[in-house]
Amino acid sequence: MFSIVILGAGNVATHMFQAFQASGNCSVVQVYNHRPESLKAFEKLTATTTELSELIEADMYLLCLKDDVIESIAEQIQTKSGIIAHTSGSQSILRSSNSAVFYPLQTFSKGSKLNYSEIPFCLEANSEENLQILKTIASCISPEVFEISSAQRQTLHLAAVFVCNFTNHLYAIGESICKEDDMPFDILKALIQETSAKVQINPPSEVQTGPAIRKDESTIKRHLSQLKDQNHKEIYQLLTQSIKQKHDKL
Repeated sequence: MFSIVILGAGNVATHMFQAFQASGNCSVVQVYNHRPESLKAFEKLTATTTELSELIEADMYLLCLKDDVIESIAEQIQTKSGIIAHTSGSQSILRSSNSAVFYPLQTFSKGSKLNYSEIPFCLEANSEENLQILKTIASCISPEVFEISSAQRQTLHLAAVFVCNFTNHLYAIGESICKEDDMPFDILKALIQETSAKVQINPPSEVQTGPAIRKDESTIKRHLSQLKDQNHKEIYQLLTQSIKQKHDKL
């Protein structure tokens, strides 16, 4: 049984807590956060603390924290014997010998239910021994375990911003366009599901559809005239041009 201390109480920390507790082979023995109110959800489930000096010994200290505090917090707990791993997609591995990265490639919201066994875990460590421990811990949650360098992980994080964060923003724009004409966003959900399903089995560039790839200029012009928000119009023009350029090269 691996003992884990989680530092943080946000979306990633909450889901990692649930994943470890459900694994049967890992136990979250403590949760740290500097704000006591953030620990209320964990108080009946494990030990909690607001003081770094009160962290107990564990096999791994998992830093589910904002990027700008990871290095500072890691430095303050360097005397601990366990592996100190962060979950950031964009931050490099820290320099100390017990530092590591335990990056779950997924979008997390506290209220959402996830199948943790489908989440890819991207791992990196400053020693082969610690890497093997990380692999064993991650394998308790998911079979999708990968050894990924800091440079590769940062590239993955960049790609993830496009396929997740930017795509979700486009959903929000689509929702606002529907609302302008008193239509429910739910009408688009079957289309969203089918679009997502296609890229599970095909390269995205091979299943592109729409007026841009067809070079349907009359439809493009009409769409631009319909858009009331100048920002939305600029996004439409930019994406249309990008699709055209991408498929002119194929």
